[in-house]
Amino acid sequence: MHIPATLVRGGTSKCWLFSQVEVPADRADLERLLVAAYGATDPVELDGVGGATPTTSKAAVVGVSPEPGVDVDYLFAQVGIGTGAVEWTSNCGNCATGVALYAVAKGLVPVTGDRTRVVMRNTNTGAVLEGLVDTPGGVVSHFGSQTVPGTRAGGVGVGLTFRDPAVALLPTGRAAEELRVGGAGPVRVSMVTAGAPVVLVDAASAGRTGVESLERMGADVAWLRSVRHAAAVLMGLVAAGAEPGDAVPKVGLVGPPAPYTTTLGEPVGAGDYDVSVRMLSMNAPHPAIGLTSAVAVAAAGLLEGSVVARAAGGPTSEWLRVGTPAGVVAVRCADVEDGLPRRVTVRRAARLLADARIYVPHSGGVRAA
Repeated sequence: MHIPATLVRGGTSKCWLFSQVEVPADRADLERLLVAAYGATDPVELDGVGGATPTTSKAAVVGVSPEPGVDVDYLFAQVGIGTGAVEWTSNCGNCATGVALYAVAKGLVPVTGDRTRVVMRNTNTGAVLEGLVDTPGGVVSHFGSQTVPGTRAGGVGVGLTFRDPAVALLPTGRAAEELRVGGAGPVRVSMVTAGAPVVLVDAASAGRTGVESLERMGADVAWLRSVRHAAAVLMGLVAAGAEPGDAVPKVGLVGPPAPYTTTLGEPVGAGDYDVSVRMLSMNAPHPAIGLTSAVAVAAAGLLEGSVVARAAGGPTSEWLRVGTPAGVVAVRCADVEDGLPRRVTVRRAARLLADARIYVPHSGGVRAA
């Protein structure tokens, strides 16, 4: 069988987008389809369209939203690599950037002048986002000059805003606390829910710096997974004794600014940014930072005593410059009420890479076309 799809780059991720009317509505059938299409039982995803890394093995199903005030709904899928499974509980801001451009390019949202607003709902989490897509002269472009840390390639500029990303910012009621994992000494963490559930580890309390290389982060994956799993129970994401997942909470290290060299070989000075962050994406070091994680970091920075505020030298203001392995990502918190930002915005870029027909083995579990 075959199925139409569009490959997009959103920020530093690649994501295959499927029209809602072209794929099964049943979640189990859809999962079988994606596993077969991506070759997701293979750790290198050779016999499929998966990219064999967490940032390139993503999918989203997009359709016109029935919700008043929302243009499109999208269901995000983090397709496993070698697992033969799909994770459905999270959101991806980078893919949402691609969804915004896709919605305009495919006519789901009419162009409105030099910039076109797309209101999107992530049906996994209920989060509502706005994508402000550059459409100069009322024209949708397939190319652009907007860049993001992590690639020198340009794309169409998209301002991505998370609306009301934090209803209850602190699931444990504390801006920071000690967390003991295994037999090791306690580490200081902030557990926050903004954009996504995230546990942020104070790097110094764990004997780290926050500017670790991706190779060094790779050596810490097992330890950071244990931090994630311990925090998941405290954050109410799983019951005590239940099998935790590896999608949420997202987990990473936070430290004060220090000089480092990006993955593209570019030097970054300590004065160029406010706080250093190194995150995992599933069970691998993230080459930059997921946008939902960036939202959580920025929201935590507003809180006195959080590990982000401590690393930054005090609570942060409207703009926070986050030092990631790929470079500095600027995040804006706006309309802050009672310590909660109503809008968090990151400037991104997207590009439509291909319209394709994906040939799926019959094990995809849906009727052949």
